[in-house]
Amino acid sequence: MESSGWVAVRCIFRGQAEDPGEFVYEERVTLWRDTDVDRAIEKAEAEAETYASETTWPGRVSKYLGLAQAYALSDEPGDGAEVFSLMRTSDLPPAAYLDRFFDSGRERQGDVGGPAELA
Repeated sequence: MESSGWVAVRCIFRGQAEDPGEFVYEERVTLWRDTDVDRAIEKAEAEAETYASETTWPGRVSKYLGLAQAYALSDEPGDGAEVFSLMRTSDLPPAAYLDRFFDSGRERQGDVGGPAELA
C-alpha cells in the first residue's frame, strides 16, 4: 500500500472526572502531513503534551498517557477517506465486543441510532 503522505495518530489522555476517584479517558486522533510514520508519531506526541498541558475539563488537569497508534493513509483526506483503522482479534460475539471496547455505558457520547440487533 502506497502512502498518501498523511498519517493519523491516536493518542490517549486521562483527566479527573467529577467524582473523586474516577477518571475521564479521551482518545484523540490528529492528522499529520508526513511520509514517515515514526516522525509523525513524534510530532503527534509533542502536540499531545502541549494539548494535555493546556486542556482542563472543568478544573481537572489532563495528562497524555504515552500511547500513540499511527495509521498511514493510502488516500488523500477527503469524503469517505479512511483515516484510522485498528484491528483486534477477539472471541467475543459482536454485542459483547462493542460493549467491552466501545459502548460500556460510561462514554460521553450521543446516540445516532444503529443496527437494531446484534447477534
